[in-house]
Amino acid sequence: MYDQAYVDYLAHFHGTRDYFECHELLEDRWKEETPLDRQAVWVGLIQLAVAMYHYRRNNHKGAMRTAQKAQTILLKKQNLLDKYGLDQHKMKEFLENLMHKLELDKPYESMNLPIKDEHLLSAVHERCTELGCTYGAPSPLEDTELIHRHSQRDRSDVIEERKRQLQKREENRS
Repeated sequence: MYDQAYVDYLAHFHGTRDYFECHELLEDRWKEETPLDRQAVWVGLIQLAVAMYHYRRNNHKGAMRTAQKAQTILLKKQNLLDKYGLDQHKMKEFLENLMHKLELDKPYESMNLPIKDEHLLSAVHERCTELGCTYGAPSPLEDTELIHRHSQRDRSDVIEERKRQLQKREENRS
C-alpha cells in the first residue's frame, strides 16, 4: 500500500535516526514522481529530515530555515497527509513543537512523526527490525559518523558532472 522508499524513510527517521539517508531515499522518490513540483509532500518530508539533521548538529539557524520551508509545504498540503498515513493535526503540532525548540535554542531531541495508519506503523516497525534498530530509540549522539554523514560521502560523481558542465559552457562560448 505504501511506497517502499517511504517506509524506509520512516524507519530511518524513527529507528536509525539517519536523517541524511531519509533525504536520499525520498529525493529519489520525489524525482521519480514529480521532479518539478517543489511544493510536493515529498519535498516537505525531505526538508523535515534535513532540518532534523541540522538540529542534531547544533546548526539551529540551518535547521530553522529548513524547518520553516518544510512547515510551509506540509501545512499547505495538510489535507494530503492522511494519504501518507500521518495525522494532519498532530503533524501541525509536531512542526510547531520543532519550531519552538529551535527558536528557544533547545538542545536536540529525537522526535517521532505522528503515524496514524496502523498498517504503515507495523511496516515501519518491521523495517526497523530488518535494519537492526529499535523504533523510537533516541539518536545515538556519540555516533559522529551518523551526525556528520554529509561530510563523509563520496561526491566524486557530483564534482565530475560540474567539471563536465563547465567545459560544455566554455566550449559554447568559443
